[in-house]
Amino acid sequence: MSASNEPSTPDTEAGYSVSVTRPWLGVEPTPGFRQPAQRPAEAREGGVTAAPATGSQPLVESISLLDDSTPLALEVAEDTRRRIALAGRRFPRPKQTRVITVSNQKGGVGKTTTTVNMAAALAQAGLRVLVLDNDPQGNASTALGIDHHAEVPSIYDVLVEGMPLKDVVQKCPDIDNLWCAPATIDLAGAEIELVSLVARESRLEKAVATYLREQEAGPGRLDYILIDCPPSLGLLTVNAFVAAQEVLIPIQCEYYALEGLSQLLRNVDLIKGHLNPELHVSTILLTMYDGRTRLSSQVADEVRAHFTTEVLKTTVPRSVRISEAPSHGQTVMTYDPASSGALSYLEAARELAEQVLDESEREQRDTGDLS
Repeated sequence: MSASNEPSTPDTEAGYSVSVTRPWLGVEPTPGFRQPAQRPAEAREGGVTAAPATGSQPLVESISLLDDSTPLALEVAEDTRRRIALAGRRFPRPKQTRVITVSNQKGGVGKTTTTVNMAAALAQAGLRVLVLDNDPQGNASTALGIDHHAEVPSIYDVLVEGMPLKDVVQKCPDIDNLWCAPATIDLAGAEIELVSLVARESRLEKAVATYLREQEAGPGRLDYILIDCPPSLGLLTVNAFVAAQEVLIPIQCEYYALEGLSQLLRNVDLIKGHLNPELHVSTILLTMYDGRTRLSSQVADEVRAHFTTEVLKTTVPRSVRISEAPSHGQTVMTYDPASSGALSYLEAARELAEQVLDESEREQRDTGDLS
């Protein structure tokens, strides 16, 4: 059988025409091929969904075309719907600055990852956010692209030397409305040096309070201060608890993460009883969730059963993109904003921000009257 380069016509019995057009993506048909016209009745009988017409909302119109016949395709379709619902959304501002400590004495549960990505998501939604890197490892500073070598003024100088917080704060280069007070390797020795200092538990709280008073006198106040803590319950973490009003606890969806939770809650109660009466656990975020395993579901159910109001509805899945982002000096919100990890942190940040709404405002939000 000989092949012809001429395009086939409807009158040619052996002619075939193959073409895949996606007008909502602006893709032209391949040259040399022609798609035959198909009547609407034929389209319905053949189970073909008509392509959406080009317009002002091509992404919204194309949702109906997304294939949901497989689990992966269904997940992609759902992510697209969630992303459209959050696109360009402005989060409500709190009436006063919320100071939140992100803490869990167990390592590897996503404290730093949660801190930087929640901060980035809040800043992208129009809020003014400051991250205090109170961990000697300095990973939050790395993820935000902030210099934190030994000569840089850091949280160590604030805690030990009494330097004003405003002198160590740096602006995040990738995201507007986001600032960071970095941590250097000097902070590793701060635990020992703080022991002999006066008011060793409240030095960070005094620095934060002074900084907030200066901010209120300036052009605009901060909306959020997020404090990243080391995986321990030493003086650095105690300083973070005393400086904050709220505690955000990331919990890895594995059994070991539950074992240390009761100890962390006891320490929060001790701080509340002796040093900071306003401290309370306001938010719990489930991280590294794997929906394919029964263990993740069991851990999530157990946490939700004990903390019905504190646990966010959003869970953060295991994601390679989230792990890759710090190696590029970025958060996942800027490294791959279309990824499932970025979308989850954006939803979690929205839930955190909407905690400040009262009941009537929540009803307006649910009905779509509140932007």
